[in-house]
Amino acid sequence: MDDGQGAAGQGMDEDAAEATPKSRGDAAKRKAWEDEARDSLHIMPLSTIPLETPGLQHARLIKNVRLQTVVEMFHDVQTGSGQIAPRNVAVYFESYKDEVERDLVKIEKIAAASSFDVYTSRIELRRLNIDVNNVQSLTLSDKKKKELTNYMRVFTRPLVEHVYGSVDMQVQDVTDIIAMFANPNREEALRNLRMMADRLDIELHEIPKFLEEYGDVFLSLAYFKKCLDDIVPEIQKFLSWMGEIRNSIEVKRDARQMRMLDEISRDLTDISTSITGRFESFDNRSKDFWRDINAETFHSIRELIASHHVTIGGVLCGLAVKMDLWKARFARGGGGPNRRMEFVKSEILPGLSHIKTLEQSARTSAV
Repeated sequence: MDDGQGAAGQGMDEDAAEATPKSRGDAAKRKAWEDEARDSLHIMPLSTIPLETPGLQHARLIKNVRLQTVVEMFHDVQTGSGQIAPRNVAVYFESYKDEVERDLVKIEKIAAASSFDVYTSRIELRRLNIDVNNVQSLTLSDKKKKELTNYMRVFTRPLVEHVYGSVDMQVQDVTDIIAMFANPNREEALRNLRMMADRLDIELHEIPKFLEEYGDVFLSLAYFKKCLDDIVPEIQKFLSWMGEIRNSIEVKRDARQMRMLDEISRDLTDISTSITGRFESFDNRSKDFWRDINAETFHSIRELIASHHVTIGGVLCGLAVKMDLWKARFARGGGGPNRRMEFVKSEILPGLSHIKTLEQSARTSAV
């Protein structure tokens, strides 16, 4: 992730502004570029939004380390990331003044989102009355879904066990379950499916639709849980790295700096503990559903998880961009006390209060 310091040049035409890999003919690179955005917490391709300005669809919204939304006009290994504030987009498309004005209304509303993961993006785009059904860029990539297989087993196991009375089935994802349930191979399984349909107050032929919805709800939970599991160990490493500068003579003599380190450490620990607790609550609620299957309990847990998408996405996005930059700047650890302190003050502290406020707002929700 770029640290948000890139600057795009002026007078760029639409073709030069395309934020795509230089080797456009390389399909593999292009697919990797697209998949990165789909699976990311901090990137939204503007091609996701119906825009009028030619060329602008090739740019991306990204969150920088200060959690500000910027438009990434280009990104290349050699030239870096060309980023501008949304309000400055018009400079690059002077021939499309009216179109840019109309597009900016949408872009600035989307830019206010705390995260650009596919689940939060769906919510934000629906608020703009933009149809998000069947939009490929608003689904996780096949590669990411495979990565989440083990996480999804937590939610598919009780489903398979409920119908087949066994978990000894070759299930990779919800698609396999739908195919398996479309032609149940045992009379007992068919009876259980009918019973489940009755309890969910749906027809037997609607079971595949229910499974798709069930799969999407819990795929979102698996996705966020994987993000959390990747981030928490990095936060622990960062806290240890940051804590080492307490032994510096300069820091020890400055009570204000010591206090700042204490506050950052406490905030990151509290945020991590709180969001981890939310996932534990989701797990308990999903177990409750399988103990008492009915339409009401499923709708309840679906709405509960969906209602937390925005805050979970925002908190994880904020933590991820900060930890990513820390790993990029200090890939081998190290760094003198002054350099570490400057990084903490200039890159970790800005926006941390926003992450904390998001997580605190979620605590007031009944989970």
